[in-house]
Amino acid sequence: MSWTDERVETLKKMWGEGQSASQIAKELGGVTRNAVIGKVHRLGLSNRTGGATSAKPAPKGNSASKAAPAKARSKAPAAVPEVPPKPVHIRRQIIPAGQPLPPQPSANEISPEALASVREVEKKAKKIGLMQLTERTCKWPIGDPATDEFWFCGLSVKAGKPYCEAHVSVAFQPMSSRRDRRR
Repeated sequence: MSWTDERVETLKKMWGEGQSASQIAKELGGVTRNAVIGKVHRLGLSNRTGGATSAKPAPKGNSASKAAPAKARSKAPAAVPEVPPKPVHIRRQIIPAGQPLPPQPSANEISPEALASVREVEKKAKKIGLMQLTERTCKWPIGDPATDEFWFCGLSVKAGKPYCEAHVSVAFQPMSSRRDRRR
């Protein structure tokens, strides 16, 4: 498939009308949604963040109604075109690197005893970098990877696991204990 002038004009027209990339790809045929998005990007078209909808604009009327005499038009009741409601776009907040993440639901599942144990172990941790990790060192990440305060635990691992005993108790919980806490 090549982008002919005609196909590019169709893309620009449909994009300007607020059609989605999937709808445009379907209309053009032989092209994927991602190819449409790539072409829109290369053409530098608007990203339509202003809340554009995929609804087509109402037709401007046919030529027969324009040619009808004024008397005939005034007798007919004015038809009000039905406008579909605009779709609601829910956008998730993007958190930039270096910013704290919001509380995660899984954090509420960890028992207070396990958390206390982990805090104590992290005080004794070797605080190693990525290049110092081996098969015998705990690979539990601590801190924000976007900062210099990021490190790995580095203590001796529990047999057959990638983490030390304290971090294994947090990462690998028995199914029954998780089920009991949800109740």
